[in-house]
Amino acid sequence: MESNTIVAVVLGILEGLTEFIPVSSTGHILLAGHFLGFDSPARSFEVLIQLGALLAILGVYSARIVQILTSAPRDPAARHFVIAVLLAFLPAVVIGLLAHGFIKSVLFETPILIAVMLILGGIVLLWVDRRADHPLYDRAEDLPLSVAFKIGLFQCIAMIPGVSRSGATIVGALLLGANKRAAAEFSFFLAMPTMLGAFTLDLFKNRDLLDASALGNIAIGFVAAFLTALIVVRWLLGYVSQHGYALFGWWRIIAGCLALLAISANW
Repeated sequence: MESNTIVAVVLGILEGLTEFIPVSSTGHILLAGHFLGFDSPARSFEVLIQLGALLAILGVYSARIVQILTSAPRDPAARHFVIAVLLAFLPAVVIGLLAHGFIKSVLFETPILIAVMLILGGIVLLWVDRRADHPLYDRAEDLPLSVAFKIGLFQCIAMIPGVSRSGATIVGALLLGANKRAAAEFSFFLAMPTMLGAFTLDLFKNRDLLDASALGNIAIGFVAAFLTALIVVRWLLGYVSQHGYALFGWWRIIAGCLALLAISANW
């Protein structure tokens, strides 16, 4: 029991550290849980603790969210941005509902796939970071609806663990003309409905499997994720504006290679 609590804290911290940077929080948590011997009913822990990270970003952006939502009825620019985020969210709704069982029962249970996707995603991130030097859009609010929808299609690739939701949306936004800060910021806003939708769907489908012990671990992971995500969200925009995404590309490649080595050592 005590060891599970410690692991829940570690995984919660890992979730908060990695949810909003393009390194795949789910991939890191699944691999860490695999090597630490942590098992959650239907892998619900790994999904449900994301609510902690979601609340962190809601807290950081609360004033801006309220301003956008309250002005949307009379302000075309605010209304455009709300529609853009919802439109980008739509593909994940469709694919998530159709493929939820396969994602949780097959993809989440394949550590070697996660490690490989970390490496491939890191290579893509390094390539995109070096070529994205003539942006068309300097603010997340300026993205056209067609571009927002295409970013939503990129997000669906992240249903493969190890790809990274933020990584897929940031890469998509960079390729479609957003600058580095706007790409990260749109990814933040798109995370809100996406993570809330994933949380709600997983909680509903696995509500009968969650006993007091599982709920206790989720609560612990939730708090740890919330506290660490607060720090990351405040830091990330300033960092990527100055330095880009190369650090995260190399992080992914190194983490994926280490995971493959550890997996092969256990064979």
